[in-house]
Amino acid sequence: MRDDTPPVAQEMLAAGHAYKCFSTQSEIASFKETAKVNKNSTLFCSPWRDEVEANHPDAPFVVRLKAPQTGFTIIADQVQGNVKIDNIQIDDMVLLRSDGTPVYMLAVVVDDHDMGVTHVIRGDDHLNNAARQIQVYHAMGWPIPVYAHIPLIHGPDGKKMSKRHGATGVDEYQALGYSAAGMRNYLARLGWSHGDDEFFTDEQARSWFDLEHIGKSPSRFDFKKLANLSGQHIAQTTNKDLLQDVEKFLQIKNYQKLNEDQKSILLRGFDCVKVRAKTLLELIDKAEFMLVSRPIIPDDKGLKALDSVSIGILKELTPQLQTVSWDRQSLETLVDQVAYSHDSKLGMLAAPLRAALSGRTTAPSIFDMMLVLGRDETTARLNDVGV
Repeated sequence: MRDDTPPVAQEMLAAGHAYKCFSTQSEIASFKETAKVNKNSTLFCSPWRDEVEANHPDAPFVVRLKAPQTGFTIIADQVQGNVKIDNIQIDDMVLLRSDGTPVYMLAVVVDDHDMGVTHVIRGDDHLNNAARQIQVYHAMGWPIPVYAHIPLIHGPDGKKMSKRHGATGVDEYQALGYSAAGMRNYLARLGWSHGDDEFFTDEQARSWFDLEHIGKSPSRFDFKKLANLSGQHIAQTTNKDLLQDVEKFLQIKNYQKLNEDQKSILLRGFDCVKVRAKTLLELIDKAEFMLVSRPIIPDDKGLKALDSVSIGILKELTPQLQTVSWDRQSLETLVDQVAYSHDSKLGMLAAPLRAALSGRTTAPSIFDMMLVLGRDETTARLNDVGV
């Protein structure tokens, strides 16, 4: 035996739970080819399994597990239930390569045992690995951890989630602007349930989560549901925390940093935009009217809304805004009166007002914008129109 043979392999060899195999790759390939032709199992049956040490040649060898050949192995799985596997389906897997290095299947068991791992929670594509790893636990007399093999996540097309479905790493979803709390909420809910609860906080997830309510069937990733939960979390986030989220997002996207004035107005104005934003990117877009500097340059639709008639009405409205009480009801009453005096309705004046205040015709409520911008900035932006 090599001097550097790992202690676990030495112990398994000494106890008869493993053996040295001197079969060459060509011999193994020949065995499998013959088995395939004869329509037999291609699991390799090593001729060295029961060979005594005295008959071992002076040649390279691997160390194989001496797996049971009769009976069954039961995987007591917290999600899949008791999974029964016929031992005839478990091969004498290689534990040590011919250069003495351990393979993953041995290393992961030893590592988990040494680290005191009590629960192994992983995808159900590793379920068969558990049957083989359990043999090592049995051979060493170690306690078997609690297994929970959870279903994989599928894409909207029902196929295993992959890059072709879009973003795959959490950093990519972060770059798309999804709320971190919303992402955690969605992933926790994906394949697991707590009654009919869809929206919940991190604290609730930690309190509620269990293995018992994980489903056995694969779940489908739904971007609409993710966006919906992301939006709910953004709406529930305090303005102070939301500002931190926005600053981090801007940093990730390598966008320009916010100055102190921009931070101040966002803290004041998030309430009027965060309830309609699904992602941080949408939030920033809706909050753009707070971040831009005068003079406001309208987009094409904004320019169309600011025709000569509308500009004339805005010029009449602007001086009256200097003296009106700066609250929603007073502002709505004034704008309605000015529109009515021109045989129009408030809705007809909304588009040119949005264009003047934000540069766009699709923006938050004109009164929300006025209250956030304040009297001086609002009148200054309206005075810029038509100059």
